[in-house]
Amino acid sequence: MNLKKWSYLFWTTTCIGGAISLVIGLALQVFQGEMGNFRGPVDILLNVLQLILSGCMISVYSQMGFFAYLTLNYIAIGLFKKGWPYVQVLLTVIALLDLMFLRMLLGNKPEGVRGGGYEDIVLGLVVLVLAVAVTYWKVKATNATALIPTLFFMIAITTVETLSALNIGNMATWFVYIPLAICNAYQILMLHRLVGTAKS
Repeated sequence: MNLKKWSYLFWTTTCIGGAISLVIGLALQVFQGEMGNFRGPVDILLNVLQLILSGCMISVYSQMGFFAYLTLNYIAIGLFKKGWPYVQVLLTVIALLDLMFLRMLLGNKPEGVRGGGYEDIVLGLVVLVLAVAVTYWKVKATNATALIPTLFFMIAITTVETLSALNIGNMATWFVYIPLAICNAYQILMLHRLVGTAKS
């Protein structure tokens, strides 16, 4: 990974985040009937710019998580050696269960926050399905050793990155999660191409 490749990954991920957030944001506003609140072209333009900038910030947050994971993975391989895959599996299961059930069972949803219960289960299932799909393509493009790290990154790391939105509301959670997940999927699927890892 050199500066040119990192720059390419940064800007493409940022553009993807901005574009996805614009689409998701407009879709959520239409779903909630908020489009009628805009009083003219200036309001609409400002709304579009706000959604794009929000997506760019989410993509940067995604990239911070991605490079933090790469650093964590490098250190953990040295510390746990052959036990690191098992640690990743355990953390992945804990993260998914926490996302789907533990907050509801422990009553950790703040007062006044919409959602919880089945919404958390639906979100957890979406996280799992997307993670499995991304992992399938990653393994197909590289090799079977990418299975556990990709699942861990797409479930555990993405869940941690989404935590800030989980206590705001259901719509906010989707607005943050979808761009985050797509940016994370893009980065993990691009990594082997940028570093030149051969399929084996």
